[in-house]
Amino acid sequence: MPVEIADFRNARNLVRLFLDRADQLGDRPFLTAKRDGEWHALSWRDAARQVCLVAERLRDLGLADGDRVMIVSENRPEWCIADFAVMAAGGITTPAYTTNTERDHAHVLGDSGARVLIVSNQKLAEPLIRATMNAGVAEHVIGIESLRIGQQGRLSAHGWGDMLLGNAEAARRAVEQRIAGIDRKQAACIIYTSGTGGAPRGVVLSHGAILANMYGAACALVGDYGWGPPHRFLSFLPLSHAYEHTAGQMLPVGLGAEIWYAESLEKLAGNIEEARPTLMVVVPRLFEVLRTRIMKQIEKQGRLASFLLAQALALAARREQGKWRPGDWLLDQLLERSLRPKIRARFGGRINALVSGGAPLNPEVGRFFQALGLTMLQGYGQTEAAPVISCNYPSAGIRLDTVGVPLEGAEVKIAEDGEILVRGEQVMNGYWRNPEETARALQAGWLHTGDIGHFDDAGRIKITDRKKDMIINDKGDNIAPQRVEGMLTLQPEIGQAMVAGEQKPYVVGLIVPDAEWAENWAKQAGESGTLAELQQRPAFRTAIREAVDRVNKDLSVIEKVRQFAFADEPFSIENGEMTPSLKIRRHMIRARYGERLDRLYRG
Repeated sequence: MPVEIADFRNARNLVRLFLDRADQLGDRPFLTAKRDGEWHALSWRDAARQVCLVAERLRDLGLADGDRVMIVSENRPEWCIADFAVMAAGGITTPAYTTNTERDHAHVLGDSGARVLIVSNQKLAEPLIRATMNAGVAEHVIGIESLRIGQQGRLSAHGWGDMLLGNAEAARRAVEQRIAGIDRKQAACIIYTSGTGGAPRGVVLSHGAILANMYGAACALVGDYGWGPPHRFLSFLPLSHAYEHTAGQMLPVGLGAEIWYAESLEKLAGNIEEARPTLMVVVPRLFEVLRTRIMKQIEKQGRLASFLLAQALALAARREQGKWRPGDWLLDQLLERSLRPKIRARFGGRINALVSGGAPLNPEVGRFFQALGLTMLQGYGQTEAAPVISCNYPSAGIRLDTVGVPLEGAEVKIAEDGEILVRGEQVMNGYWRNPEETARALQAGWLHTGDIGHFDDAGRIKITDRKKDMIINDKGDNIAPQRVEGMLTLQPEIGQAMVAGEQKPYVVGLIVPDAEWAENWAKQAGESGTLAELQQRPAFRTAIREAVDRVNKDLSVIEKVRQFAFADEPFSIENGEMTPSLKIRRHMIRARYGERLDRLYRG
C-alpha cells in the first residue's frame, strides 16, 4: 500500500498512522543516530516493536488512560520511541526542555501531574528528581541511560532495557486494541509555553491537531518536491518545542521519511555533510551564523569567488523584483557550474528546502541562501496552532518578506484591529487546567495569535507587529519578560526593570536602581552624588550585578540576563514610560533606550 497524503486526513490517531507506516516500510531505515563514532539505523519494524513493548511496560507500571508522562531528553531515537509509546499506552506526552531549572521542572510537574518521568541521563535527571521530590507527584522514573537516584521517596527507577522486555506480538495486539478507542479529538501531548504572566502554560494538542498540521505541510511540500526518493530529515532543534515536534518528527513519520539526529549544535555542520538531508527544519539564527562563515570563506578564496558571490546576490535581487535582464540566464548557468555546487555540498548535496520557523527570518539572510541555490521556506506559527499556520513554498510564490500562505485546512482572517486569527482542527484544545487563559485565546472558535499583520495581493501573510510582549530570541525560544522583570524587582537593589532580547542571542536588561537602597549604599560606601553619578562608580555597578546574578541562578539558560544598562530616570506616567495602571510601556522605553540596549550586544 503506497504512502498517501490522505493518510494524514483519514488517520484516527498518531499511533495508528505510525504503525501503518511501519507496516508499509518494514526493514527500511527510520531513526539514525551516532554511537561510538558511527551512524546506526533503527528500522521502521524495530521501532514499532519497541513502541509497543514500552507502551505495555508503562501500563504495567500503572499508567492509565489520560495520565501524563514527562520526557526530558536531548534529541535521540529513544525520544521518538517514548513519545509514541506514551500515546500507545493511552497517555499524554509532556515534553520539557533540557535547559529547564529545578523551578521550571517543579512547575511543569505540579501543573501537569505527571506520573512517570523519562529522562536520558544522570545530568538531566538531577534537577528533575529534586523537583519531583518537591512536587510529590511522579511515581516512576525511567532512565534511557543508567541512573543513580538512590532512595527518593516513593519514586522508583527503571532502566530503558527493562522497558523493552516482553512478547512483542502480544504487545502489538494490546496496543492495537487500545488505540482503536483513541480518536482525533483526544489529547496527544501537552507542550508548555510561557504566558504573558510568566508562568508556563500547558498547550493541549490533540491527535487531530497535529495530524491536520502534518496534512497542511505535506500538501505544500509534497506538491513541490514529491515523495521520493525517501526524504531524510536532520533533527537538531529541541523536540520539546512544538515546531520540531511536529515538523521534525511527526511530519517525517507521515512522509515515511528517515530521521537522523545531530550530535550537537557544535557538530551540526559536519553532521549535515554526513547525513545528506533532503529537508531541514531550522531557525534563523543558524542561517545568520552560516552566512557569516560562508562569506568569510568566500573572501579568502580571492577576487573571483567574491565577484561570483556579488553577481549571485544581484541576480537573486533582480529575480525577486521581476527584473530579469538579457544575459542573466547565462550568468545563472555560470553560477550553477561554479559557486552553487560548492555551497550545496556543505549541506550534503541533496537539500530540497530549508524550512525556517520559530522566529522571523531576516529577508536579507534568506535571499543570501536563495542566491547560492538553496531554497528557503519561511513559515509562521505558534504552539497553540500545532504549530505551523502558514509557509512560503515555490508553487505559492516565495516572498521572504512574508510568511507565506496559510496551510491547507487552516482558516486565517485579520481582525478589525489587525490581529491574525486562526481557525481549524489544528488549533489547540486549550490550556491545561487554565480555563481563563483558554477563554482569552479562543473566542468563538478563533485562536487569537497576538500578532498583527495583513495579506498581500497574493494571499501571503505579512506580519508587522506583535500584540503580546513575548520575547522570541534568535533561536526561536519564547521568553516571558514579566517573569524575569518581576524577579529582578524583588531584589532590594532594583526598583524597576525592563528586559529585551527580541531576535537577539541573549536577554539584556534596563535597570532603575531602588532610590532608597542607592542612598543607603552611598552612605555606607562613603560616596556622594546624584543617582546618575553613582551609577558611574564601578562598586555601585558591581552591587547591581550581584543582584542580577542572584536572579539568574533561578532562571533557565535562555532567560538569564547577561548584560544590563541603567535608565536615565525612573519609568513614570509623566515621562510616558508607564500606563495609568502602572504597567511599563515597552515600545516607549525601547524607543528611548534602544541604542543603549543594542550596545550591550556589541560589547
